[in-house]
Amino acid sequence: MTTSEAASANSGATLIRTAAIIGGGVIGSGWAARFLLNGWDVRFFDPSADAERILHAVIERGREAMPALCDSVPAEGRLYIAESTADAVAGAVYVQESTPERIEVKRAVLRSIQDACDADVVVASSTSGFMPSELQEGALRAEQIIVAHPYNPVYLLPLVEVVASAKVAEALTQRASEYLESVSMKPVVLGAEVPAHVGDRLLEALWREALWLVKDGVATTGQIDDIITHSFGLRWAQKGLFETYRVAGGQAGMKHFLEQFGPCLEWPWTKLMDVPDLDEALIDRIVDQSDEQAAGRTVMQLENERDRNLVALLKALREEDAAAGAFLNEVNRRQQ
Repeated sequence: MTTSEAASANSGATLIRTAAIIGGGVIGSGWAARFLLNGWDVRFFDPSADAERILHAVIERGREAMPALCDSVPAEGRLYIAESTADAVAGAVYVQESTPERIEVKRAVLRSIQDACDADVVVASSTSGFMPSELQEGALRAEQIIVAHPYNPVYLLPLVEVVASAKVAEALTQRASEYLESVSMKPVVLGAEVPAHVGDRLLEALWREALWLVKDGVATTGQIDDIITHSFGLRWAQKGLFETYRVAGGQAGMKHFLEQFGPCLEWPWTKLMDVPDLDEALIDRIVDQSDEQAAGRTVMQLENERDRNLVALLKALREEDAAAGAFLNEVNRRQQ
C-alpha cells in the first residue's frame, strides 16, 4: 500500500494526514504552523541551530491569530522534530521544501526527499523564483515535483500559487490543491510556468520602480510606503488590480477604462525596463531611510504589528464577505 492509499484508507472527518516540512525560517515555519493548526500532523526538519526557536515562535503567533479568523478552531495536529530528511518524510503524503533560494541546494534537497518518500507523495517547493522544470533537473522523479509558492506570513495569508511543468500529471496537481484547501488555503493553479510565477513578478515591477524613485531623490522609503498604504494598497486588499480599474472606468466599465487610460502606456513614465545600480550609495540611502521608518522597533515588533493589522483587515473583509474575507467565510462554512 502506498503512502497516499494508507492515508485515504481511513477516510472521513477523523482522518489525520501528515505533512513533512523540510527547511524552516519564516516560510518553512509558517508552513508548519499552517498545517499543524489545521489538524495535520507535521514532521519538521531543519539542521540549523536556531530552527526550533523560530518554529515555535511562528507557531505561537499562528495560535494567537487563528481564533480571530476561525469560527471554530480545529484540533491541532502533532509536531515531530525529525533528525533527518528521511526521518521527516516517513509517512508523509505531502512534502513542502523551503530551503534557501539557491538552485543547487534545492535540487540536492529534493533528491534526498525523493530518495526517502513514495513515488505518489506530493513534493512541493516554496521557491519564489525557480520554475518546476528547473527544480526537476536531475530529479529521481521529475513528475512528482511542483511549486507551491505561499506569501508571508504563511499561517495568515491564504493564497498559494501552484505551478506544474508539462511533466506533472494533472491528477497530482489536483491532489496538491486538495491538500492545500484542507489547511484553509486558496490554491491558484497557474496555466504555465514562468520565472517568479505571478505575484513576485508583479511585486518586482513595483519594487524596481520604487528603487528608482529613491535613487532619483523623488521620494523616501517612508513616503513610498505611505503612498501605498494610504491609497491603492487599501483598494487592492479588497478589489485587486483589474476590478479596481473596472470601477475606475465608471458605468462603462473596463472597456471605457482601457480606451481612456490605455494610451498612457506608451508614455515614458516608468523605468521598468531598466534596473537601478544597487551601489553602496543607494544601499546606504535605503538602509538609513528604512532605519528611520522603523523608529527603533525590532523586527519582532514589526512582525507582531503586521499580524495584528492583517487580522483586523481580514476580519473587516469577513464582515463584508469580500475578497480574502469571503474565502475565509467559505472555509468556516465548510468546517461547520
